[in-house]
Amino acid sequence: MQRFRRLLFLLTILGTLVPGLAHAWWQPDWAYRKPVTVDAGPKAGAVGGDPGRIPVLLRLHSGNFNFEGVSDNGADLRFVAGDDKTVLNHQIEQFNPLLGIALIWVDVPALTAGTPQQLWMYYGNPKAPASGNGQRTFDPDYSLVYHFTEPGVPSRDSTAYGNHAQTAVPALDGSVIGAGARLGTAPLMLPASPSLALAAGASFTFSAWVRPDNLGARQVLYARRDGASELLIGIDQGVPFVQVNGQRSKPGQPIQAAQWSHLAVKADKNNVALYVGGRPAVSLATALPAFTTAASVGADASPAASGADTLANFTGAIDELRLSRTARPDALLLADAVSQASESRLAVFGADEQQAGKSHFGFIIAAMPLDAWIVVGVLGLMMVLSWIIMIGKGRSYGAISRANAQFMQSFHEAAGAPLDHLARNGKLSASVKTDSSLWRLYDVAIDEMRRRHDRGYDLNAVSNATIGAIRAAMDGVMVRESERMSKRMIWLSTTIEGAPYVGLFGTVIGIMLVFVVAAMAGAVDINSVAPGMAAALLCTAAGLGVAIPALFGYNWLSSRSDAIVADMAVFVDEFATRLAEEQGDGRQMRPVLQQA
Repeated sequence: MQRFRRLLFLLTILGTLVPGLAHAWWQPDWAYRKPVTVDAGPKAGAVGGDPGRIPVLLRLHSGNFNFEGVSDNGADLRFVAGDDKTVLNHQIEQFNPLLGIALIWVDVPALTAGTPQQLWMYYGNPKAPASGNGQRTFDPDYSLVYHFTEPGVPSRDSTAYGNHAQTAVPALDGSVIGAGARLGTAPLMLPASPSLALAAGASFTFSAWVRPDNLGARQVLYARRDGASELLIGIDQGVPFVQVNGQRSKPGQPIQAAQWSHLAVKADKNNVALYVGGRPAVSLATALPAFTTAASVGADASPAASGADTLANFTGAIDELRLSRTARPDALLLADAVSQASESRLAVFGADEQQAGKSHFGFIIAAMPLDAWIVVGVLGLMMVLSWIIMIGKGRSYGAISRANAQFMQSFHEAAGAPLDHLARNGKLSASVKTDSSLWRLYDVAIDEMRRRHDRGYDLNAVSNATIGAIRAAMDGVMVRESERMSKRMIWLSTTIEGAPYVGLFGTVIGIMLVFVVAAMAGAVDINSVAPGMAAALLCTAAGLGVAIPALFGYNWLSSRSDAIVADMAVFVDEFATRLAEEQGDGRQMRPVLQQA
C-alpha cells in the first residue's frame, strides 16, 4: 500500500511536469478560455444524488466575466469537457456584452454528486461561426422547452420537436432567468402534437418557475383535458396542487406571492408527485390517463362540464417551462431548481486564461525541444525520489525522536529498580517498542543478561568482561541502527551533486542545437536564438531547483540523524555505568570500604 501511494505521488508530480498533457489548449484559434467547475456535492449544489445528463445554466456577468475578446453575439463561445477534447452542446438564451449579461445552457453529459467536473469555456475567435443549438443541448426526452425570450410572438420550442406555442402572451423583463412571460388573461396554448401525446400510465414531467401576483383560490397553472380525463396543476391559496381525474393532492408546502418558486410534477405508471423547489411535497397514488388534445398554461381553456368547480386563471409570471416524456430523477429536479436560481452554487467560475498573451515562462516551455524535455523528465524523477526520501526520513526520524524521549523518561523514572524492570512490567507502549532505537539497545542488553543468567552466571556480581560483552552487543545494535537511518541517504547526496550536472548537460546540448539550427536556417538574430537559449538554460535552472531543496533536506536530516546517534551513544554509556554500579564487581566491595 505504501509503495502504491509513492507511485501515485510520483505520477502526480510527473503530470505537473508535462504541461502539454495537463494543460493542453483545445484549439489554437481560440485566444481565451475560462475554467468552470460544476459541483453537485454537499458543499456546493447539494443535490443529494446523481442528476445524470442535465442542461446546466451558466450566468455570466461583469462579476465573473469581463466580456472582452468575445464576439458581440457570443458566436465564438465553445464549451469543452475537462479532457480538453470533447465539445459540449450549448444554447445561448441571452448574450448582451454591453450590459454585461449572458445566460447559457450547457449540456453536461453525466453530472454526479461525488466528483466535481471541470469544463472549459473557450472564446476569442472572431472567425468562428455560431454553434449554439438547443435541439442538441436538451436531451430527446424533453418534448417542449420554452425560454420566453421572443417578445410579442408565440413562444418557440428549443427542442427538436418544434412544439411552438399557438398563442402569444405578454413578455416580462427581469425574470428569474432573463425574460419571462405574464399570465392572467388569455391562456398560453400548447400544440396537440404527437410528441406531446401521452398514453395511459405514461411517464411525464412538468416543470416551470412561477411567481404569483396574489394567493387566490384554485388558480390553474397547467390544464389538459381529454374527454373525462384531466390533469390539472395549480395553486390554491398559495398551496400548489396536482389533480388527476378529480383526485386532488393533499395540501403541501406553500409558496409566497411575488416570489419566484420552482414547481415540478412527475408521473410514472404508479404515482404522480408534486415538487416545490426541487423537493418532494405531495403525491397521488395514481397514473396519468391518455391525452392527445392540446394543453393550456395559465388558464383552463377547456373547462369541465357544468356543475364542476370552476378554476380561476393564474395571475402572475412564468419562466422556463419544460415538458418531458419521462419521469425525471429527483436529483435532476433538485439540480434544476438549484442551478437555475439566481444564487446558484452549482457552477463556479475560475480565472480566465489567455493563449495569445503567454507568460515569459510559457514561451520558454513552448520552445523546449525533445532533448530538454528528456532532461527535465530525468530531473523530475530525481526530484520526486528525493522528496519521497526526505519526507519519509523526516517522519521516521521524528517518530524515533519522540519514542526515544518517552523511553528515556520511563528509564529515568525506573532509577533504583532492577535494570530489567522496564522489560518486565510491560508498561511501555507498542509505539515506543516499535519506533525507539534506545528500546532496541536496552532490549539486546537485557537479553544478553538473561542468557548469562540462564547459563548460571551470578548477575549480582557482573564482571568487567561481561559488562564489556554487553556493551559490545549494544554497540552492534547501534551500528545497525545508524545504517538503517542512513539507508537511501546516498540518493540525496547523489541528487545534490548530480542534478546540476544533468541540468548543465541539457543546457549544453540545447545550446548546441540552437546554434546548429540557426546556422542551417541562415538566421542568427536574437529572435531566432533567444527562445532556444532560454529553454536550454531552463535545464540548468531545473537542475539547481532539484539540488537545492535536496541539499537543505540532507543537512537537516543529517543533523537529526547525528542527534539520534548521539542519544544512543549516551544511553550505552549510561546503561553500562548503571550496570557496573548496581550489579558489577565493585558493588561487592562497598561493605569492605565502609568497615575500613
